[in-house]
Amino acid sequence: MANPAADHELHATVEHDAGGHGGAHAEPVAFGFVGPGAWVSLAMLVFIGILVWKGVPKLITGGLDAKIVAIREQLDEAKKLRAEAEALRAEYAAKIANAEKDAAAMIDHAKTESEAIVAKAEADAKAMIGRRERMAEDKIAGAERAAVDELRAKAARAATEAARGLIAAKHDAEADRKLVDEAISSL
Repeated sequence: MANPAADHELHATVEHDAGGHGGAHAEPVAFGFVGPGAWVSLAMLVFIGILVWKGVPKLITGGLDAKIVAIREQLDEAKKLRAEAEALRAEYAAKIANAEKDAAAMIDHAKTESEAIVAKAEADAKAMIGRRERMAEDKIAGAERAAVDELRAKAARAATEAARGLIAAKHDAEADRKLVDEAISSL
């Protein structure tokens, strides 16, 4: 089933090129018009057609869609985690600010309390000093009164003794009668 005319023509073309007469390189042709580039294009179309027929693009797009969904989920999770982290950061920043305020308030309270304690201690010390001064003055006054009273008692005893001695020396029974009579008459 070989075509003798086609074989002869192919043989002549090969000999002509082999003879080195410089012409264009001959390409094999099928059916008289289909060259190697057309065969490659046809094979690619058939291959792509088979891929489309078997659903490969759907598999590829399905896989890509699944990856896109997974990436979106990861991005959403990351956004949630970031929001939670920012909320925690804000909460702890507020706690730190409150702690600093509380510490400042505690320091101010401690200062005012210590000033009040110092003022009270000074007032108590002054009051105690005043009480002790009064107690000392009262003791001194009491000692003075006791000394004066003792002195008066001694003076009264001495005066009584002196008066007794004088009365005993200058008064006799006659003078006593006269005194008793005067006392009775004055009643």
